[in-house]
Amino acid sequence: MNRLARRCAGLLLSTLCVPLAASAAISQPTHEFTLDNGLKVVVREDHRAPVVVSQLWYKVGSSYETPGQTGLSHALEHMMFKGSRKLGPGEASRILRDLGAEENAFTSDDYTAYYQVLSRDRLAVAFELEADRLASLKLPADEFAREIEVIKEERRLRTDDKPTSLAYERFKAMAYPASGYHTPTIGWMSDLDHMQVEELRHWYQSWYVPNNATLVVVGDVSPNEVKTLAQRYFGAIPRRDVPPAKIPFELAEPGERRTVQHVQTQLPSLLMGFNVPGLATAKDPRDVHALRLISALLDGGYSARLPTRLERGEELVAGASASYDAFARGDSLFVLSATPNVQTGKTLEQVEAGIWRLLDELKHTPPSTEELQRVRAQVIAGLVYERDSITSQATTIGQLETVGLSWKLMDQDLADLEAVTPADIQRAAQTYFSRSRLSVAHILPKQAAPEGAQP
Repeated sequence: MNRLARRCAGLLLSTLCVPLAASAAISQPTHEFTLDNGLKVVVREDHRAPVVVSQLWYKVGSSYETPGQTGLSHALEHMMFKGSRKLGPGEASRILRDLGAEENAFTSDDYTAYYQVLSRDRLAVAFELEADRLASLKLPADEFAREIEVIKEERRLRTDDKPTSLAYERFKAMAYPASGYHTPTIGWMSDLDHMQVEELRHWYQSWYVPNNATLVVVGDVSPNEVKTLAQRYFGAIPRRDVPPAKIPFELAEPGERRTVQHVQTQLPSLLMGFNVPGLATAKDPRDVHALRLISALLDGGYSARLPTRLERGEELVAGASASYDAFARGDSLFVLSATPNVQTGKTLEQVEAGIWRLLDELKHTPPSTEELQRVRAQVIAGLVYERDSITSQATTIGQLETVGLSWKLMDQDLADLEAVTPADIQRAAQTYFSRSRLSVAHILPKQAAPEGAQP
């Protein structure tokens, strides 16, 4: 593509982005209130279809856990479907299924959440079922004995027998030396082997209380009807004190850390991570939004720098990516990954040097206004498209609230991205892409044992 064509393409993206940003900036009517027992409720109106999503978020996840007791949050998520005062194991799911509802749950480092997507006139059913297990989960020992084996098999399938996942789990444990983010959400296998149902009962009693939860409702509803239903089904559940939860701050500059891992894979790969703040811990939010745009600048599609320079230009990598979670409860990690182009004989050391060249270029030379605008347009367009979904809207609200931020940031996010300048990009690169913040993993194929060798 010649210079004029590139400029025209950039102008086209910028022009397209203006109405998208303007449309997203017109926020949906959103309301919040708190019941007397401390349950926070956020309602976002979206009347395009007679559908509603209900999500209940708890401020507890694997970053809250301690050595020897990992995996409790995820295991409790499984057990929340195993019966309560009113219903036996699996009955709540059958009721929702018969109503044509979608339901599930998820656990992360920072939260555990349960959701239902259903017809707006069935919202009371979702509230009644969710309130019932919040107030009276049974946790039968026989169900736990069966379910912990399911969880262990899930760990085997998703981590232990999946080389890339296993390597990333080990990398993450090294990259977070001081905070609970080094704990895998599913837990270490040794802790799963020794977990007792009494530990889950204590975890449930400690964290599953209305004053440690946020109820998010998005869809074809009014705030008054949601408030009435929330009071009816959740209002009588008593509040209780919850344990203190320290923010998972990380060492700002832990020093360079390296590991070599041999796993069952055919190709070598590289992981590089820099300890950086998230939006909840950053002194200057502009740094966080700059890092978000750097991630897209490096890995934001065909014209991004990683594929343009290292993949198609130098033929150094067969593939590369960049990722950054700005919305953690504590400090975060800026991660780059790559696979060497083995067909051209490239090594992990050469790939690592190539990535450093791109990072050093950002430190020394800010991106052009045109490149930054193109990247920003892509990011904003993606956010606008994503938030067309009521489930995505609810999840964004729930995540923000549960990590200690506010749902209101959702409606100013695009303006925050628009405010980032090329100088902000350069300053963030200079501040955070240093070897004192760096973790590196070289992931190599495990060598086959010589014929006749003893295992």
